[in-house]
Amino acid sequence: MPSKTRHRAVTAASSTKRAGARTTSRTTTRTNDPERTMAGILAVATREFADKGLAGARIDAIADATHTSKRMIYYYYGSKEGLYLAVLEDAYRRIRQTEGDLHLVDLPPTEALAKLVGFTFDHHYKNQDFIRLVMSENIQRGEYLAQSKVIQDLNLSVIQSIQELYDRGVKSKAFRAGLDPIDIHASISALTFFNVSNRYTFDLIFKRNGHTPKALAARRQNVIDMVLRFVSYSNKA
Repeated sequence: MPSKTRHRAVTAASSTKRAGARTTSRTTTRTNDPERTMAGILAVATREFADKGLAGARIDAIADATHTSKRMIYYYYGSKEGLYLAVLEDAYRRIRQTEGDLHLVDLPPTEALAKLVGFTFDHHYKNQDFIRLVMSENIQRGEYLAQSKVIQDLNLSVIQSIQELYDRGVKSKAFRAGLDPIDIHASISALTFFNVSNRYTFDLIFKRNGHTPKALAARRQNVIDMVLRFVSYSNKA
């Protein structure tokens, strides 16, 4: 065999061997570490669904980005809709778990509520895919979230935390009585959600940049102040 031909053959064989090793490595990783594979799929799917919504998202794109296959994704999640629901549940699970690390019970009620509001403001701004997912599911009128068997339990913790710190605040006369913890949660969500969901239209209409560090810090403090004044004992009619 001529030297050039032999060199090409050796090079091709070497490339094929390396490609086979990479394929084997990926397959082994997926087979031996399904939790890691599923976490990777969820992370990519979160971006895909947040950017394009349920209708526009493509399983092929998620499979390509995660070096898996449509067959594997369907094996884990059943369908495109099943993956979408898993993404929604994972998004809520992560925010609720992080809230649990705030240790609100260790703080006086006013400080605890301020910390919760500040955390929610920061979380929403740093995790804007979460806001887009919630907006997308509202367009679906909650159709898929209604199918979840865990979503109610996932979100009980935040209401329980607010109820506990609110009760302490009422007892100490820091907070006025008669408020509903779910309504307090709704007010926090509304004020912190808007800052992301309407950021582009609001800034365009009013020709401002509300997302500089200075503007964000001011808005964050204003939201905290509004919630605290809403629950304040001095607000009692």
